[in-house]
Amino acid sequence: MAAVLAAAVLVLAAVVSPSPAYPAAATTASAAAQSQAGGGCFLRPVPNGYQLECGNTNGTPGSPGTPGGSSTSRCSLVPLSKAQVTFLGLPWPAPKGWTWEVITCPGPQPFSQVVQVSNATGAPAISPQQLAQIAIAELIIPVLQPQTAPPRGRDGLVGLPEWFWFPRSEWAPVSRTVAVGPVWARATAVPVGIVFQPGGGQPGTSCRGPGTAFDRALPLGAQHTACSYTYRQPSAGQPGSVYAAAVTVLWNVFWVGSGNTGGPVANGRPVNTPLTLPVAAGEALVTGR
Repeated sequence: MAAVLAAAVLVLAAVVSPSPAYPAAATTASAAAQSQAGGGCFLRPVPNGYQLECGNTNGTPGSPGTPGGSSTSRCSLVPLSKAQVTFLGLPWPAPKGWTWEVITCPGPQPFSQVVQVSNATGAPAISPQQLAQIAIAELIIPVLQPQTAPPRGRDGLVGLPEWFWFPRSEWAPVSRTVAVGPVWARATAVPVGIVFQPGGGQPGTSCRGPGTAFDRALPLGAQHTACSYTYRQPSAGQPGSVYAAAVTVLWNVFWVGSGNTGGPVANGRPVNTPLTLPVAAGEALVTGR
């Protein structure tokens, strides 16, 4: 209980009284998220992906995503004793129908806050918008590994398309849910498209979806894809005799929460995977009589 009291002391300044609509409490977001001006979002590298952090999540209601790659952080509610409440300088008892409790959320962005909790519903004086800040800050967008044809490490050929795609098993939404009693918020990132940067100062190309897998059992003329790039010059003369290319996955991010809340967070958030592609000059065989 000493640890709970210490946490409560740290967040005393965040305590406010409930209101009829959503019982309010001051937002306690991560320091990195608070540093973003104007509601901007950024990606911070973490193991196996990028963590999305935003300064603001105001927006119109969004729509739920699919459950693939989801994780949930369930926060705990611990009632405070009369001695703890009076030590914090809060009124005892709490207003009729409410009790003083401390919220503790585990996870990469720990969160603690003293709130009033409704005796009738068990709902704490915290809004889904506040929990969305935590869910967004803990949402990890993975770095997907593209497949290519010719396979990576094999020379491509001038004039022949370089295919790139992602396995459909990996092309799936990821989400993070934070819940405190009946109040919850879920942040979701959905992959929507690919941008290919060929390197060498050449303009890139883009396509929707994960691309089409190349089938080695079929002739090239029988296969079609919207996700390919055709080099017109060999990579000889480039640094290391390879093109410093990159495949970028674009992610749309939104959140939804209890009470029919939610909204967009970021559209087309890019996550890059660099590639080194050797491209050889094709040689034509000329025959004659």
